[in-house]
Amino acid sequence: MMFDGTKWTAGPARERDRIVIGLTKRKRYLGTGGVLFAVLLAAWAAGESLALGVERLALAAAVESVTAGELQRHIEFLADDSLEGRAAGSRGGRAAAVYLAREFERRGLAGGATPRSYFQEFGGGRRNVLGIVPGSDPTLREQYVLVCAHYDHVGFGNRETSNGPVGFIHNGADDNASGVAAVLEIADAVSRMPTKPRRSILFALWDDEERGLYGSKHWISEPTVPKAKISAALNLDMVGRLRRDRLEVYGTRTAAGLRRLVSEQNEESGLLLDWSWEMKADSDHHTLFEAGIPVLMFHTGLHDDYHRPSDDAPRIDLAGTQRVSRLALRTVVELAEEESPRRFRGASRAEAASSEGAMFAALAPLPPRMGVRWGGRQGKTEGLVLSGVEPGSPAERAGLQAGDRVESIDGEPVAEVETARARILASEGPLKVRYVRGVGQEPREVVVRLAGAPVRLGITWRRDDSEPDVFVLVRVTPGTPAARAGLQVRDRITAVDGERLTGEEGFRRAIGKRGEREMLVERGGRLFTVRVTGL
Repeated sequence: MMFDGTKWTAGPARERDRIVIGLTKRKRYLGTGGVLFAVLLAAWAAGESLALGVERLALAAAVESVTAGELQRHIEFLADDSLEGRAAGSRGGRAAAVYLAREFERRGLAGGATPRSYFQEFGGGRRNVLGIVPGSDPTLREQYVLVCAHYDHVGFGNRETSNGPVGFIHNGADDNASGVAAVLEIADAVSRMPTKPRRSILFALWDDEERGLYGSKHWISEPTVPKAKISAALNLDMVGRLRRDRLEVYGTRTAAGLRRLVSEQNEESGLLLDWSWEMKADSDHHTLFEAGIPVLMFHTGLHDDYHRPSDDAPRIDLAGTQRVSRLALRTVVELAEEESPRRFRGASRAEAASSEGAMFAALAPLPPRMGVRWGGRQGKTEGLVLSGVEPGSPAERAGLQAGDRVESIDGEPVAEVETARARILASEGPLKVRYVRGVGQEPREVVVRLAGAPVRLGITWRRDDSEPDVFVLVRVTPGTPAARAGLQVRDRITAVDGERLTGEEGFRRAIGKRGEREMLVERGGRLFTVRVTGL
């Protein structure tokens, strides 16, 4: 919360969540009544209802329940030698399925295959493990968010499935005990919430992914809930080796607004999100994609232990897995709480990694308005020296030369390069330039008739069909207010002065006003505020 001298206003969402998380951690000191009173006070001060304050507290508590210790427990069990690499249909694979079903039962999940069973058998001893947390909304509970991961691995490996050496147990700690552990922790967190999300959540742990995505393909052919009722899905595959905070996120283009949604949920985790446009048939998200279901996939990347016996539990980055799992939980809850279901974006079928470069390539720089290169000061004299004048430029036509010392522009002293550039770019008419040529000479004045249109803010943008109310920068002109504020090509502007943007005209109006503007920007999945001044 912030106090402006007259009233309290709500601070950024991240700050409110941080306050609520802090209260959750202090519950044993405050007591339940103390926590609720503090939440009531925070909600009142932020202009929110008590119900919303309690809802925030419940989500924060759920997020806090996702612990590195619990993730480690699941990973160590699933990646133990006794399960012999969890090959589909093997005794180790079936033992893993029993463990997963018991974990669902322990958390009170309803059977996802039938009301009485967690197992969906599909031949050869293979079986998917499915559980449901029913939604709280009488209408929306008939819709589902699907959260999934494959639990099988490659057993002892062979020439087709192993990167060597074969004949040794391939425990698959990262691939994919890590994703399964994340799903179990999300299920546990949601089951703890006193009021469940509005939509139902179907938790699916697929078998026989490694040999051809057979578990998810079987479910698509024989779904246990209507496929048309799946609003969105999240697949977690290999999320245990976070490096340099980088998380690969696939599928954001399968429905409008998914990239923005994940970015907004990423504030606490602070991960660097790598938005991939690729949709390969290399994990179960592709099965759902082909079926026309909006789907996301989280992945921390391949590594030297991939499909080798060395992919063992001690090599898992538990803190990183926790951060990814918490982001996944927030994303799932947000999807389950949305007013309207997500609609599959058919255009995503025709998009590839190469499409991004073509769509959002940086535009060529604007031609110079004046055509000068600035040097520095000349001793203790006023103004800045021109280090060069472009042939045929407005400056050359006005008579300016390299070595001239510019004292003022339109009567304003020239003291620094950035200010001079900004004044030239923003000028709506000819400029009066006062300069001195040669030592001891009297100042002269010329009128420079600038080329091109005024550039006040200094950005050029494109719309993204998958994020219709987000504006992607494809050019940031040096010397402009946008460049001085630190904006970069491919930054995405998501709000101006706290207001979400609606349409091209709305964006133009928001950025066209004079004075300081506060822009909410997404870069690599991280949201930050930029204050642009001098418009």
